[in-house]
Amino acid sequence: MPGRALPHVDEYTPAPPPTEDLDYADLPIVDLSKASTANGRAELAIIARDAMRTRGFVYAINHGYTPAQTKRVFDIANIPFEEVDKEEKLLYSNDIKATGSWEGYKPRSYWHISNGVQDQNEHYNVNPDVYRKQHPQALRPVLPEIDAFVKHCHVNIVHPMLRLLARGLELPEEYLVNLMRYEVPQESYLRFIKYYPRSAEEEAKTNNVWLKGHTDFGGITVLWSQPVAALQILSPEGKWLWVKHIENALVINIGDALEFVSGGFYKATIHRVVQPPPSQRGYTRLGVYYFAMMENDVLLKPLEESGVINRVGIQTDRLPEKGKEPTMEMHRRARTSAFGKSEVAKGEAGVDTEVLNGVLVKHYN
Repeated sequence: MPGRALPHVDEYTPAPPPTEDLDYADLPIVDLSKASTANGRAELAIIARDAMRTRGFVYAINHGYTPAQTKRVFDIANIPFEEVDKEEKLLYSNDIKATGSWEGYKPRSYWHISNGVQDQNEHYNVNPDVYRKQHPQALRPVLPEIDAFVKHCHVNIVHPMLRLLARGLELPEEYLVNLMRYEVPQESYLRFIKYYPRSAEEEAKTNNVWLKGHTDFGGITVLWSQPVAALQILSPEGKWLWVKHIENALVINIGDALEFVSGGFYKATIHRVVQPPPSQRGYTRLGVYYFAMMENDVLLKPLEESGVINRVGIQTDRLPEKGKEPTMEMHRRARTSAFGKSEVAKGEAGVDTEVLNGVLVKHYN
């Protein structure tokens, strides 16, 4: 029986790779095809543990999607920006600051970057329960593909990574998975995002920063690699390093939630988005992300069951006062509502700070 024909989607053509010799971060690679065996997980757990203790980022390969499938995802990701008009976009936007939720559109110029310059990126965010809210007309034919993709990200990418990180904490393999179950209603989200070029005047006012240095606030972030060089991470030595594009690979990092429950054993690394190098200027940057959150009622405090945490102690100064730790829902709502909108305390070397639910949050300009 022949397979069902997929709906037509206009092809998205990405920018060519950069020609510059950039200062790239040296990130280890996790081969997810090895995660299906106990021996493979034992090998990968060491790589994941050491990477998340230092860099906070890894590449992942052999994640289960072919290059053709990944290309199709990027073609779909372009739909909310190129095939939906302004009036319809307004119907599928929400009051982010009031709701503490990204679901739907985040318009361009919503965040303040610096010196009066607003951001020039647009989001479309989808909950794992893909059908709980209606979507723009142009996306409706491909919703079954989006639904399958979200499940793949959560179950076949995030969960294997959580098993590796649980081993690194000397916890049962399913321990962290059970804090981030796919079948439980939660506020993870798939994000399609498009960055648009800015004027030379805006670049000068922001020191070429497109998105301030920050930590993600969830459990695990999965970025599907794309060729426009713009993502940088702050190294342990305090240097900004570029993240290199690897065809059909993933870039995976952890957020605040995993840093907090691991007692700082794993690091939510500061990262930012900057103007691409000269060879890629003038192109848009289309991104596909999956932000996996812990379940709403999980308390973001160190896991007492972890032999590692008990042995090495608390490794972060970002935890709120003991007994006053926020839940995942509290932290998510606060970070979402405040980002790019709240008043922050100006600090030295361009590092601004604020305290949300007892958590120290830093913004790097």
